[in-house]
Amino acid sequence: MNTVDPKSGQDRIEILSVELLNQNRPLVEELKTLARSLRLEFGWHYLLDLTWTIQNLAVFFSPPTVKGKTIMDAGAGTGIMQWYLAQAGAQVYSVDRMSRAHLPLRFRNRFNVHGLRTSDLASAWSALVAHLNRPLNGPFYRRWAGAAAAIGRDLGSYLSGPIPGVDIHRPAVWIYNQDLSNLTDIPDDALDAVVSISALEHNTPEGLEKVVDELMRVLKPGAPLLATLTAGRDQDWWHEASQGWCYGEASLRQRFKLSPSASSNYAHYDELFTRLKESTELRQNLARFYSQDDKKGMPRGIWNPEYQPVGVIKVKPR
Repeated sequence: MNTVDPKSGQDRIEILSVELLNQNRPLVEELKTLARSLRLEFGWHYLLDLTWTIQNLAVFFSPPTVKGKTIMDAGAGTGIMQWYLAQAGAQVYSVDRMSRAHLPLRFRNRFNVHGLRTSDLASAWSALVAHLNRPLNGPFYRRWAGAAAAIGRDLGSYLSGPIPGVDIHRPAVWIYNQDLSNLTDIPDDALDAVVSISALEHNTPEGLEKVVDELMRVLKPGAPLLATLTAGRDQDWWHEASQGWCYGEASLRQRFKLSPSASSNYAHYDELFTRLKESTELRQNLARFYSQDDKKGMPRGIWNPEYQPVGVIKVKPR
């Protein structure tokens, strides 16, 4: 059930329906293709998060394209959203408190990547050395055979030059290793949009309010913040495996400073959750890393959703 009009362009809270996948099938397949080409895997609900965000982002632009827009991916890591936006023609600020100074070469080849500051992105050679020195698990021969193969793919791709169709002369992705509550190098009223894919829930509830305030500061008047987080049914609770907060409706309204009139579909929480748990597509595409690490959102790779994704849109007043 998709009870909220995606064309409204207004502040709202929306539990993400699995119907988004079939409603946006071409986009879903495009995201899967891009992920495979970059050797990325999706978090278990990220196809919903990405599809919802991209679908709603277009509403705020006329014509409905991100080309030529300046957009922040808040809590980007090495995730797919920043690369999707850059490929679509946006200039992207990729912000995360985790350092990406040694960003793998495969991303540098396909996109014109820069550090916002000198310290934000090391040289390609330094990234290669760091990759060689990273700790690996498993038997010795498997560790180094796997590392050699991965480095060979990255290096071969990097040395072969840019992928056809990608404009390497236009700055596309700016790496900025910084806490989202303190974006000191980005001025007020600078960005056309901010997006965040399942990242803000890793702040404390009090810290989330500070982050939202800072993200609103750097937005242009009339520009949107589109964030996906994890939803709790009636109240906030801490999900240990994913190290994130699951938020109730009242808390989201408070943390994002939404008006009482901002729409919500939390009344359909149980129905939407049942459909989510029954999703064959999400269950069958569960990423391999879940079975390798219990400190993720789906411990031991066993399909058992304990929360569902929720999207929040907040528009900066003009």
